[in-house]
Formats: sequence, C-alpha cells, structure tokens
Amino acid sequence: MKEAALDRERIEREVRKLGPWFHNMDLGGVQTAPGHFLGDYPRIKYQGFAHALEADLRGKSVLDIGCNAGFYSLEMKRRGAARVVGVDSDDHYLAQAELASEVTGLEIELRKMDVYEVAALGEKFDVVIFMGVLYHLRHPLLALDLIHDHVLKPTGTLLFQSMQRGAKDVVEPRDDYPFEETKIFDDPRWPKMHFVEKSYSHDWTNWWIPNRACVEGMLRSSGFRIEANPEPEVYMCAVADTVPRAVGMGTRSKAWLPKENGR
Repeated sequence: MKEAALDRERIEREVRKLGPWFHNMDLGGVQTAPGHFLGDYPRIKYQGFAHALEADLRGKSVLDIGCNAGFYSLEMKRRGAARVVGVDSDDHYLAQAELASEVTGLEIELRKMDVYEVAALGEKFDVVIFMGVLYHLRHPLLALDLIHDHVLKPTGTLLFQSMQRGAKDVVEPRDDYPFEETKIFDDPRWPKMHFVEKSYSHDWTNWWIPNRACVEGMLRSSGFRIEANPEPEVYMCAVADTVPRAVGMGTRSKAWLPKENGR
C-alpha cells in the first residue's frame, strides 16, 4: 500500500474538479457525493451483500467491469486482493478512480475499455464484478457471454447486479411450448426485458431493464450457476458444471466478431 500524497485542501480541490461523482466515497475525510439521491451510495448497497463475498482475497485477482469511481475495486484491495483491474469506457470515471486510488493508497490498475472488449485483456480472473452495467448496454446477453467465455476462471466468482423492474415472482418455464401457446407471455412472472427507447431516470444510457425472472434466466443461459442472492438485485454466481444449449463462441458469438478481409 502506498501513502496518500495529497493533503485535505488539495483533495477537496481535486474532488470538485472531477465532479459530479456517482460513487460517494470518503477520500481523506472528503465526501465525493454527499448529496447523492440514493444516500451513501454505493456503500449502503455494499453493506447488504458484503458478507457473501470471500473475506480474504490474498493471492486472488479481480476484474471490475464498469468500475466507475472505483468503490468496489478499492473494497477488493481492502480484502487483500493481489491484483485488481478496473475497466470503464468513460474517461471521467477513470480519472475519479485514479484519484481515489492515490488518496487511499490502494493500488488498482485502470484501463479504458468497455465490456465488449474484455477478451483483449487476454487473461481470466478469480473474481469478476459486473455491478450496475447490464441495463446500460444495447447488447446485454452478449456481454454476459463474453464474461463467461473470456475473463472468469472456471473456478471463479461473478458478482452481478442489475436494476430490475416488473414482477419479483418467477415462473418456472417448461422445456418447450407449442407455437399456439401465447398466454404464457402475458404472465408478469415470465422473463421480460423492458426496452427504453428514449430515457429513464434522466439517463439516456438506460436501454434494457429486466425483471427478476429475466435476470436469472440470462445468467443461467450464459453458463452461470446462481449460488446466492444475498441482497435484492445482487447475485453471486459460479461457472456452471454443464453449459446450456447456446454457450460457446463456436455457436453463439461469432456473428458479432468483425469479418476478416471482408469475409
């Protein structure tokens, strides 16, 4: 752990310069988003599921996808993770995370990258954090497929969260339905993904908002086994022992890859 190099006055100045912040963090006694509309967020969210995470991460590697200002990345370092890589596509958030790392003295690696590019990392991690990202994506199921195939170790853990709207109850679908069956789709418990064409909560990056059944079905269909649901919207997942019908780059994701030489 390195020593913090900034005094409080400089921290306050840097926090103001890098505002607004979505993560409220305590940086040397300076709150980055004290008026957050969700309260002390994301700490209050974290407190609801922190007990479900491995307490001792010594020797483990962590990938935080959509790291924002780095709250979860820093918490993993506090648990002793040997290496934490935070990726985000937004320069603003990466600058905030860099400042948070400097002030806290907790070293994290930061990369500008979106979830569709994670294969370029060329390695797999013991823990992958995918919190608060899915509903901001135009291609959410592809993102889960890529995480499964490219960045989570077979023995690793996926920490996942998505905003949910719609029914909280879940219907157990049959293996198949005849073409004439239509009423099942009107059941609010059926897996549904709500499409946001314009904006939701003043945020144009909210594209798809699933209900609970949809989240759980998507995780399973991407090859994950849900181990725990310690807090609303939060799931601890392992790589499934057997893969569903569509898992694997050979059958699933090649259509999304750029064609070589125009072919």
